[in-house]
Amino acid sequence: MVRFRLNPDALPVLSEAGRVHLDAMTDADITAAAQVDDDNPPLNRDEMARMEAARTVRRVRARTGLSQVRFAQAFRINVGRLRDLEQGRTMADSALLAYLRVIDQEPELVKRALR
Repeated sequence: MVRFRLNPDALPVLSEAGRVHLDAMTDADITAAAQVDDDNPPLNRDEMARMEAARTVRRVRARTGLSQVRFAQAFRINVGRLRDLEQGRTMADSALLAYLRVIDQEPELVKRALR
């Protein structure tokens, strides 16, 4: 296996021919290419669900404008658990997802209720 380290001062550039090739690919072409790429296997349903939940957690927190630590403190969520959720390492259960929906809709109400 060859390791590749991206140099931020010399980012790779996609050629015009490469861009045309990618633009011409259909969803089926993209799926077929992903399935034969050992470095980029397709995600299974559980992985997709975990990623969607992670996006939800990040979105809710971002809307509050709070850092992970401040969000965790304000809404009494373990900061380690919040980090794991946002990075997709763990999956939020249905109760936590429901709690996040309430926070998303009424953050001030939840803060008042927790005081």
